[in-house]
Amino acid sequence: MAIKINNIILKIDEDKSILKSKIAKKLKIDILEIKNFKIIKESLDARKKNDIRFTYCIEIEHANEKKLVERLKDRDVNLEEDSYDAEIEFGTKELKNRPVVVGFGPAGIFTALLLAEKGYKPLVIERGEDVDKRTATVDKFWKDGKLNLESNVQFGEGGAGAFSDGKLTTRIKDTRCDYILRELVKAGAPEEITYVGKPHVGTDILKNVVKNIREKIKSLGGEIRFSSKLENIKSEDGKITSIVVNGEEIPCENVILGIGHSSRDTYEMLNEIGVFMEPKAFAIGVRIEHPQDIINKSQYGETYKHSRLKAAEYRLTYQSKKLERAVYSFCMCPGGVVVAAASEENRLVSNGMSYHARDLDNANSALVVTVGPDDFEGDSPLRGMEFQRKYEGLAYSLGGGGSKAPVQLVGDFMENRISEKLGGVNPSYKPGFEFKDLRECLPSYVVEALKEAIVEFDRKIKGYASSDAVLTGIETRTSAPVRLTRTETLESISLIGLYPAGEGAGFAGGIISAAVDGLKVAERIIKEYKPITSI
Repeated sequence: MAIKINNIILKIDEDKSILKSKIAKKLKIDILEIKNFKIIKESLDARKKNDIRFTYCIEIEHANEKKLVERLKDRDVNLEEDSYDAEIEFGTKELKNRPVVVGFGPAGIFTALLLAEKGYKPLVIERGEDVDKRTATVDKFWKDGKLNLESNVQFGEGGAGAFSDGKLTTRIKDTRCDYILRELVKAGAPEEITYVGKPHVGTDILKNVVKNIREKIKSLGGEIRFSSKLENIKSEDGKITSIVVNGEEIPCENVILGIGHSSRDTYEMLNEIGVFMEPKAFAIGVRIEHPQDIINKSQYGETYKHSRLKAAEYRLTYQSKKLERAVYSFCMCPGGVVVAAASEENRLVSNGMSYHARDLDNANSALVVTVGPDDFEGDSPLRGMEFQRKYEGLAYSLGGGGSKAPVQLVGDFMENRISEKLGGVNPSYKPGFEFKDLRECLPSYVVEALKEAIVEFDRKIKGYASSDAVLTGIETRTSAPVRLTRTETLESISLIGLYPAGEGAGFAGGIISAAVDGLKVAERIIKEYKPITSI
């Protein structure tokens, strides 16, 4: 047990070294009574540009914790609740075969890790390459535009998040989040991710973190196979009996499906064998780039160059009453780049990415508009996926092929004209771009909603609607276009032993929530079955 203290404040020029004295003052005790303390959360408060400050939540150890809290009667001082420790009561059923985890993104990684820690020796199959080979493959794609259909920004060790920003922000309140962050730190992520308000690892560091977790899973008895694609799932009497991977049939009764939001051929296979799924809403739009300095000045004011201030972020939302659609920023990447992120031939997909330092010239973010089943043609549960394909295909053709992206400056976009030259912002997208009219690769209602939102967002961030800000088409992979509906046991409602998990199943959005969902599925299997003593 420990004491948790909220609202310890440091002004921007105050050093962290004085935190201990501020804690003692808050608790009305001698500084020597504080055995140990650690930062639980650090949040930047820049609402008053002339008084930027950091707010801390601190955990301390004290000889008489309960008595101290009761004496103070301070709403900011409480006894800390126990965090998630993965202590789960084992089930009693015998496993005939190892549980199989399909996909080695956040959901798959943490499902496999917990199962391995508890003695279940999971088999992980991942269609893409290990992260080192995958990085080389993706770098080549960004140079020459030649796509590897099995290993790319969407598929491979680490999942799609390995080529974004490694953002670890989440709105869910779940003690499993602490476990996930601790494991990431053990694997090499910066300690600060456990306490900063908007944690991120960065693509460069995240790759090594994922490798270290992979090796931990293997050391605990797990097996991981790369370049191994799930081709079929076989069943009898509504229960899984085996899967087919690269032509090999593997007996199994439990399959955790952490395939990510872009495994379209896997969705099609699941639909063909009768796995129940339903279309769900997502959002599409563009990437917008500004000079990072514009965002910094808007968020921090005249102190924007202070050494303690990192590249500023933003989160913007707008509701179009006329169009009855929401517009919002998504996956904002400070000091980052826009990258090609397709996973199918003749499709154009953009995404954003930052390295840990976030020190490049441009800020970029997706600017997207909500779409839903009523916007999709037909009655197939995969009609949202076909909607994505349609506009990705239009964007690819508009860019002229070779994965070049259609680009338009904001001023020209607002006036419905094709741009002719760049202003103060250089598009960061690789392997290249062409000036085009983005109306040709987006639904008209998306275009109109974006125009409304850009005007509104300029009121919140001065310079957001700058005529030379860059729009890059198109962003379509904000979340899965389907939901693989589950029962209370987290199994598919149509196939016993199939556990859809994470973002690809439609139950998460982002690295942390997907990892949490993976842990929940692992817990479910642990509660039902005994650990494996032999394979």
